[in-house]
This record gives sequence, C-alpha cells and structure tokens, in this order.
Amino acid sequence: MGARGGGEFIVSVRKREVVAALLPLPEHWLPLSNLDLLLPPVDVGVFFCYKNPTNLTFESMAGALKKALAQVLVSHYAFAGEVVQNSVGEPELLCNNRGVDFVEAFAEVDLKDLNLYNPDDTVEGKLVPEKKQGIFAVQATELRCGGLVVACSFDHRVADAYSANMFLVSWAEMAQSKPISTPPSFRRSLLNPRRPGSIHASLDDMYVPVNKLPPPKDPQPDSDYLISRIYYITAEQLSRLQSLASTKGCRRTKLESFCALLWKMVAKWAITKNVNKNITKMGVVVDGRTRLTDDGDEHKALLMGSYFGNVLSIPYGAKQVDELNEEPLDRVADDVHEFLEGAVTKEHFLGLIDLVEAHRPVPGLAKIYCNGTEDGPAFVVSSGQRFPVCKVDFGWGMPGFGSYHFPWGGDAGYVMPMPSPTGNGDWVVYMHLLKGQVELIEAEAAHVFRPLTSTYLNFD
Repeated sequence: MGARGGGEFIVSVRKREVVAALLPLPEHWLPLSNLDLLLPPVDVGVFFCYKNPTNLTFESMAGALKKALAQVLVSHYAFAGEVVQNSVGEPELLCNNRGVDFVEAFAEVDLKDLNLYNPDDTVEGKLVPEKKQGIFAVQATELRCGGLVVACSFDHRVADAYSANMFLVSWAEMAQSKPISTPPSFRRSLLNPRRPGSIHASLDDMYVPVNKLPPPKDPQPDSDYLISRIYYITAEQLSRLQSLASTKGCRRTKLESFCALLWKMVAKWAITKNVNKNITKMGVVVDGRTRLTDDGDEHKALLMGSYFGNVLSIPYGAKQVDELNEEPLDRVADDVHEFLEGAVTKEHFLGLIDLVEAHRPVPGLAKIYCNGTEDGPAFVVSSGQRFPVCKVDFGWGMPGFGSYHFPWGGDAGYVMPMPSPTGNGDWVVYMHLLKGQVELIEAEAAHVFRPLTSTYLNFD
C-alpha cells in the first residue's frame, strides 16, 4: 500500500483502478477548437468535502462514485479519452474510452482538522490526485472521522471550469438516478473560424504566438514564491467594497470591485518591495458562451449553453504601480470595467478564433501568462460564481465545502472567487499569489480576506 506524506497527516492509497464508460464507444478523433488550442498543457484540480454520512460506509460511497462515473462517461466521453499530437504537431482528442484513473485512499485526519486555509499543506499532493495519464483523474479519500473528500484533476486543454461544472453536476445526477439536466455538446463547428477572418488589433496585444514569446523572467528570490491560500469574504464586506468602487451613478459589479482592490494591493506590494519593474498587469477570465449568442438565436444559445470545451478569453489591463497605488478604488474599478468592456462582445470572440487560425499550427498563448524580463507582477482573476458546490450531491448530502485548486506553473498569480457553501452571499476565494503579496493583503485587508476555518464551515 503506497503512502503520501508531508505536513501534519499521511494519506495512504488503498486501491487504484481505471473506470471506463459503461457502454462500448466507437473510437474516434475529436479536434480541439481554436479556443482550446490557446491553453497550455496544465491540469486543474477541484475538491469537495463531505461530513460523515449516516449509515454509509466508505466502500459503498466509493462504489456509488465509480458506478455513476462509468455511466456519465457515456455522454461525457471526452473525459475518458487521451490528448495526443496529430500529424502537424497540434494536440487532438482521441476518444478511445481509455478511462479515468480512480484512486481510493485514507487520510489520518478528521475533517474539522483539515487546514483548508493552507491548501499547499493539506490539499496539494494529498487530496487532489496527480493526473498521470488520460484527461481526467479522481481520488476518493476517507477521513479518520468518517468524512469524505472527492477530488478530481482534468486537462485544461479539453475543458474549462464551465464544462467541468457541467460534468460534476451530471455525475452527481447520475449517482442519484436522475436524468442529466445538461447533456454536453461537442459541436466544434460552433467555433469555426470565418472565411476570410477579421482580427482586431487589440487581440495582438492580448495574445502572442509561442515562437514570439518574450525572454523568460528572472527567477524570483527564495523569499518570494507562489503560495496558495483560501479565504472567505462576507456578503457585508462585498457590498461595502462594491459601494466604495461605485461612484457618479456607475455601479460596478462585485467582481470588478474585488479585482480593483486586489490590483491596488499587488501594486502596493511592488512599491514596498522596490520592484524595479513599474508596470503591473491584471487579467480577468471572460466566458464567451453568452457573448457568441447575442444575436437572439435561441437555438444557438441552447447549444452554446451545453458546449463542452474552452470558450474563454483573458483581457488584461496594464498600469504603472505608483499610479495604481495612488488612485482611489472607484477609479481603478473604472479601469477594470474599461478593459473588460472590449472583450465581452461577440466580435471579440470571433476575432480570437480567427487569430488562432491565422497562426496555426504555431500555438498562441495569453500574454498575461508569460511575463517577460521587463514586466512587473501579474495575476489573473477567474470568476467561479457558477461553481455548483450545492449541486454536487452524490446521494449522501451536499458538500460542506468545495473549491477549485489551481497552483499552475509560471510566475503569474491566479485567483478564483466562488460562492460560499453557506449560501448566505459570502464568497470563498482561492488565491495563488507570491508569498509577499499574500502577506501584505493579510496585513492590510484582513477585514476583507478572512482565513477559511472549520468553524466558519461548521465542521467543528
């Protein structure tokens, strides 16, 4: 029996197997869309914590998870396949029902003692599986108290968070013998490039072919490395933040207000550290599903609403750190709104599809991911407000907690705010930023960013 240690508890692997789709599926190739091709080969993690259910053993719950997984992979067959290179060197999806690696494990810790505030110690490499093969991997971990953690890793080139959320809800529905509420669509023609293409100049500022990437950034000193933390923000603080960011009759969204605060914090960190790079960048992930159907076509809107794949863009803003630090919050929120405004249109996403087509087979990459030697601190905010934590009920109750876990490589930070499982309007925020940035945020905005505790989640 293998074991994975570190931190304050040991996770022992009890069983490994591969779960394939219940029904035989004809092997076929599924091309990645132009928007899929913008994603580097990175894996995304997600996990859910369940309190000790009555009258259910871990074996029965793991069995229910595997049975429902085999059923849901029939319709969501992309997650049972593999990504391979085609003849021109581009990644392509081989739908061969290779299956999903499924690990059963035991953690010598109680749910109430899981330090979810610091997922680097308790989640990374322990509760979220490392995907070694295929596209999707699962780990079900029994806790000492009888609680359960269900965690997954998936290849971001195949699915964005919207698609993964659809899958998770469908998996839970299947476990409860319910019909799938949103069957996935793999209709790639929805994202076909135009002939001829039309590319707005702004897209060249947002994306770059990988053969034209800037020189790599100097490595961070040992004291400044990326760490992960999870906080909660109360609904009261969110409303107050939104009020501070909204003036002159322009009401900013909670996300815009949140982004403005973070951007100012990162700029202040750069000044206190005397960083010799005076520009800081912030990107915000935009989902294009509703943008691509703004012409009133209800049928296409329905298809895009169930589209499985990546439909994302990452517009960003770049500002002088001293200017950001001095500007009031409402001015910074205006800046956020302004750079987002150009990316929330149908033309933006159609142009992005055309841009990828113009450079193929050379892949493109969002510039926010690849800070060069002349760039200052950068980070990306991805809204997880549609994270369906309350719908991932496999038959033993809703999760007491759920979160994405995305400690990606590179030197750009990543932040994802999600709805709190309390259902009271609070947010849970997964944050992957430089250690110094986190320390400054905790020192100066502790009233907003509160460390996630088992008491808040009612695990005690």
